[in-house]
Amino acid sequence: MTKDVFVSVTGLQVMGDTRDSQPIEMVTVGEYYFRNGKHFIKFDEVFEGFPGTTENIIKANSEFMEVHKKGTANVHMVFNPQKKNITFYQTPFGSVQMGIAATRIKCEESEENIDIQVDYFLELNEEPVADCYITVNVRPKDASQLSLLS
Repeated sequence: MTKDVFVSVTGLQVMGDTRDSQPIEMVTVGEYYFRNGKHFIKFDEVFEGFPGTTENIIKANSEFMEVHKKGTANVHMVFNPQKKNITFYQTPFGSVQMGIAATRIKCEESEENIDIQVDYFLELNEEPVADCYITVNVRPKDASQLSLLS
């Protein structure tokens, strides 16, 4: 895998009726590297209507995923099926306590593609909120451009 990559992050929150749930997807450019058995994905995110950016660093393998956000929004989320993680998510609108209980982590990797899928249950301020699903796809920038042109 090359250092320069396209990163696609898709999230889905299911609260009650699944017909009301719509996935949210973000596609951006980023950087990738592999160190000590872990995938590292770094990219910037912009929050519409707010100045500045948020730097995201995802660290993952088949056993866990961590997401660090620093900037307009700040949080350190840990997705580990072995234990529930409590953290505070600081946004431009204020801070909220998050409980994250991962139920499944799947990491598939090939020379030209990395897919990370995480299923988890989300609590906000100790109240159950939703079943959530995140998919992170990483592809080399050059390979992605070729597939877009085909």
